[in-house]
This record gives sequence, C-alpha cells and structure tokens, in this order.
Amino acid sequence: MPSANIAVDTIVSPPFMENSLIVRVEGRDDCLVVDPGFDPEAIAEKMKSLGVEPAMVLLTHGHADHIAGNGFFKERWPDVPLVIGTGDAGMLTDARANLSALAGGSITSPPADRTVDEGDVIEAAGISLRVLEIPGHSAGHVVYVIEQVEPHVVLGGDVLFQGGIGRFDFPGGNEQKLLDGIRTKLYTLPDETIVYPGHGPSTTTGEEKRSNPFVHM
Repeated sequence: MPSANIAVDTIVSPPFMENSLIVRVEGRDDCLVVDPGFDPEAIAEKMKSLGVEPAMVLLTHGHADHIAGNGFFKERWPDVPLVIGTGDAGMLTDARANLSALAGGSITSPPADRTVDEGDVIEAAGISLRVLEIPGHSAGHVVYVIEQVEPHVVLGGDVLFQGGIGRFDFPGGNEQKLLDGIRTKLYTLPDETIVYPGHGPSTTTGEEKRSNPFVHM
C-alpha cells in the first residue's frame, strides 16, 4: 500500500469491470477522481462517505469505459477541471473514436479543460503527479506518477496489468509502442512502485518485471 498519507480507493464499474480511482491525502477534504466509468454515482457515494469532493478529474485515455462518468462529474461539479493526454482529447466528444459507437452506444463527454503531455507536472488535492506518455493501447494514453510517497504510485490505466498488458488491437493501438513504453518508462521506476491499473488488481513494477508473460525487462 502507499505511504499512510496517500490513500487510493477503487470503485469497479460494470460491465467492463473498469477501475475508477479516488486518490487523496488523508486528512484533506478534496481528492482526485481517475477514469470515472459507468457508475459515477457509486464514486460519488464513496466520496461522500470519505468526506471529500473532487479537485480534478484525471483521465488516462479516451475509451468509453474510462470516460462514461465525466458528464456526471462536470454537471455536479462544473468548476472541476477535466484533464486528459493531448493525443486522446478528441475521443471525448467522438463516440466512434472512443469505441462506444462500435458497441451500439453513443457515449460522449464534455471536452477537456486541460490537456497534458510527457513530462508535465500536475498539482491538485495536495498531490503532485508527473505525466508519462505511453501510447499503444490508445494513441494518446498517459499515466500519472506520484513520487511524493514511498513507494511511488502509478495511476496506470490500460497499459500494464497484473500478469498482462493493455489490448493493442483497437484503432490507434500499437503493440511495439506499448511494450517499449512499459520497458522504458514503467520498468525503470523502482521495483516497489505500485501500479493501479484500469482493470484488475494492483501490482508492482518489480513483480511485473519478474513474471509478466507479455513484457520482460
């Protein structure tokens, strides 16, 4: 688990069992919401029980299961900024690009209030996050690294899973870019670094370097 002053709560959203995250400094009344999926009401209820409100909504990428709750949050908290990587920003307002149209739906999101790129640093809710671009699952996928705690924390989206990696057969996907990004940007972090992925349980960079069957160091 992260150091005591940072807490990460996971809300799993059906039907894709997507992990929406609430990230907070213990003792504060604000938080970060990461990748709000199809059950934003459950996220809001968890926030209420924790006594926190959102300071920022962070998106790792633009696929529908990671952005479906954006409208809920912008309607309830209109001044809270919506942040996504520059390369995926267009997916928010395009149902075909975010893949919802391919499943017979039409999910769109309000546009981003801010876009981020490699090396940017975001600060909100008492948390500082460094942005890393790791395309391959989507063209503009980013991850957010919290380095103010030991072990470090990665809010990782659909890049690196426990024993797996993100799909790369969607439009904008690229297997080699995904593997290269994992090796050069995640596997170079300390082995104790905790990765909170977009699906499934958390893991560490060290565990995946040793045992991930898809990408070795």
